[in-house]
Amino acid sequence: MSGLLLAANDALQSRLGAVTVHGELSGFTRASSGHCYFNLKDSDGQTAMLRCAMFRRAAGLMDFRPADGQQVEVRGRITVYEARGELQCVVEAMQPLGAGSLYELFLRLKAKLEVAGLFATERKRRLPPHPRSIGVISSLQAAALHDVLTAVARRAPHVRAVVYPSSVQGADAPAQLVQALATANLRNEVDVLLVCRGGGSLEDLWAFNDERVVRAIAASALPVVCGVGHETDFTLAELASDLRAPTPTAAAELATPVRADELAGLARLQFQGQRAVQRQLDQCAQRLDVLALQFGRPARWLVPQQSVLQSLQRRTDMAALRTMGARHSTLSGLLHRQQVASRAALGHLSNGLDALAMRVRAVDPHVVLSRGYTWLSDGSGRPVTSGAGLQGGEHLKAQWADACANVQVLDVQPNLPLD
Repeated sequence: MSGLLLAANDALQSRLGAVTVHGELSGFTRASSGHCYFNLKDSDGQTAMLRCAMFRRAAGLMDFRPADGQQVEVRGRITVYEARGELQCVVEAMQPLGAGSLYELFLRLKAKLEVAGLFATERKRRLPPHPRSIGVISSLQAAALHDVLTAVARRAPHVRAVVYPSSVQGADAPAQLVQALATANLRNEVDVLLVCRGGGSLEDLWAFNDERVVRAIAASALPVVCGVGHETDFTLAELASDLRAPTPTAAAELATPVRADELAGLARLQFQGQRAVQRQLDQCAQRLDVLALQFGRPARWLVPQQSVLQSLQRRTDMAALRTMGARHSTLSGLLHRQQVASRAALGHLSNGLDALAMRVRAVDPHVVLSRGYTWLSDGSGRPVTSGAGLQGGEHLKAQWADACANVQVLDVQPNLPLD
């Protein structure tokens, strides 16, 4: 077998020699040793593919960073890789020719969705810090699913994981991914969604560049973490998600807290709370000790209190004296005003009485009689105020100021008018 492969290799070397090939990069990887491995495929839709290897010395001479989908020109020699019996090209030099058709489609779709606002930073949501359950959208046969579930069980065994199975590669993958996202949102049983897949070429990961999948992730009511491929892989689904993870395992780590760290944080908070409570208790105990010492000698408290009471007593006495003096002055003023008013009233009443006495004296019959008048009365004692009713022979009584006499009417004559 080895001899046959060696003969085939020699025949290819002698027949072809150095070759120059144009094609599109696919599945480009750089090993830790510095060697590069990739495939070259036709960019015109043909299915032809050539495996290539570029060793560290030649790779170090490249002046650009190769990426899947790029059109390149490589120069090298065709050999047979004896370990697998495969045809390969050992590349000595590589230079870019432009972007491949699939990569150009990627860029056009990226620009379209970016204009639609699906990749805007302001629409990104923060992940729940303490999820109770997480959903995982991946293939049941994918190693990425095993890595995610292992990471969740290791970091947060209390978090429930719900798997929504879907193809992650092939023509049916976009529709199944969209359906899985719709199912997760409809059931609404998880706090965050992880969309995961392992690494691969641009063609292998193309389902996560499908416009339907990208729009479904952007429209998800649940926060979405997208961990597709390895750290160097990049898809449009990751741009539309709320958080991009470099690997599926990293997606699980970003979505779940470490239980040990959370318990340690709770322990720290408990310790801080206990220490704060103990500190307050110590301070209260110290204050109680000080108060106990002070109450042990009550005289120290009574002396200042007695001084305060004496000061208050003096202030009360002075205030009472001031109040009594003010009220005494007020009463004295009122008494003087009352006396003045009483004297004025008495004088006014005395003058009135004098006037009344004069008026009474002026009408006193004795005073009138002393002025020469005579009081006549009939036999029954009624005063005689008119002579018209008198008759001759009638007996009357005449009263003067100093004497009285019984008189008889001899004749009654009317008074003549005065000229």
